[in-house]
Amino acid sequence: MSEIKDKSIAVFLDDLASKAATPGGGSAAAVIGAQSAALTSMVCNLTIGKPAYAEVDAEMRELLAKSESLRERLTGMIKADVDVFDRLMAAYGLPKETDEEKAARSAAIQAILKDATDVPLACAHACAEAIALSKVAAEKGNTAVVSDAGVAVMAGYAALKSAALNVYINAGSIKDKAFAEAKLDELEAVLQGANVAVEEIYGVVKAKLI
Repeated sequence: MSEIKDKSIAVFLDDLASKAATPGGGSAAAVIGAQSAALTSMVCNLTIGKPAYAEVDAEMRELLAKSESLRERLTGMIKADVDVFDRLMAAYGLPKETDEEKAARSAAIQAILKDATDVPLACAHACAEAIALSKVAAEKGNTAVVSDAGVAVMAGYAALKSAALNVYINAGSIKDKAFAEAKLDELEAVLQGANVAVEEIYGVVKAKLI
């Protein structure tokens, strides 16, 4: 079976709209984050080699390498989200007739819930990186495509907030409260930094358009 990332956009959207549990919001967040990184790459590719931007050529090449690496990482998170969800559903389906089975089932669910929290948290971190990269594209990239840098930041932010929702829902079911609270604290730090950055970058882009 081919991976989601290898399917057409139309097929992915059909799968997303279907009754199937996967792909779902977590996969969508990763896709949106990957689009953010791709748009930053677009700005880089339309800046590199332009005489008017010779002074930032080296920086744009470096930015392109980072955005492409990030795009690949976020694309890989589509499968990671599906895999951990499938594992969680399998754990919920374990037998629970005896006390021993109930204990084993509960332990399996709790262990996978931690993974199911870490996966979207990693996505959230990656999306924050996408936002940071879009800032450089917005400030120094080809002004003819600065609006695309703006879409990159907003896509990165939408993906980040979406990934956060998946952290919240899974962390809320974890009985190890110390683990859950640590993950939520980590997420809030990412969100707070992004909230400030997004407004700043959006303002930079808008100022260049009007």
